[in-house]
Amino acid sequence: MPDHLGYRKIFGVTGPSTNTIVQPDFDDLRPIGVTNHYSRIIIPNMPVNNNEDFLRLVKAIMGETLAAIDVLKSCEMQYLVMGMSATTFWDGRKGAEAYVKQLSEHAGVGVSCGSFATAAALETLGAKRIAFLSPYFEVANEQVRRFYEDSGFTVVRDLCLKRPSPVLIAHSTDEMCRKAIRELDSDDVDAIVQVGTNLSMIRLAAAAELFLGKPVIAINTATYWHALRTCGIQDRMAGYGSLLEFH
Repeated sequence: MPDHLGYRKIFGVTGPSTNTIVQPDFDDLRPIGVTNHYSRIIIPNMPVNNNEDFLRLVKAIMGETLAAIDVLKSCEMQYLVMGMSATTFWDGRKGAEAYVKQLSEHAGVGVSCGSFATAAALETLGAKRIAFLSPYFEVANEQVRRFYEDSGFTVVRDLCLKRPSPVLIAHSTDEMCRKAIRELDSDDVDAIVQVGTNLSMIRLAAAAELFLGKPVIAINTATYWHALRTCGIQDRMAGYGSLLEFH
């Protein structure tokens, strides 16, 4: 007999313990018959003032991720959705592939994560020349750029919000993100991508598509879309951008 509520798919979800955005975002995107079961990657809310601080944060996340996945195994999840961003872009496409392979083998199920999900979204939407924004510092944006360029995209420009702690990423305002989108947009880019799962943009990105006339991809939307489609769930949803509404 199938799970009473998760009769279509039981998703395990991991994200940093400091992240307060990805869990409600994924729940808003959840169709009937799919359930999300969240396990927090325990990290401190450490100050992040420069590239070195950010590297320490990434190391902390990587070190605790497998333990968070172990928690999810006991609910017999059927698929793993990574509600974190930076670590999934690290060391180029080959490095990211090796990392996701390790996570999948440890979990015993398939995995969707932000790096490959946004790349799949860009391919689906036919975008080649992109700009992206993040809540990170330059050291992380370099990794994001490397991943996209390894994946065949041209990164025209990027922008760092340089948020001062993991928790404070979630305190970023719509005005900060609107300003970033305006700075990134020009006729020389086909699409704008937002990375950083603790940055709330699933609705703002959808609204921005309407006035820019081009794809604006929020990482949480793309990751959940990728998980659904990989699992054969084709439900469309209005209000969260062209990716979920038409693809």
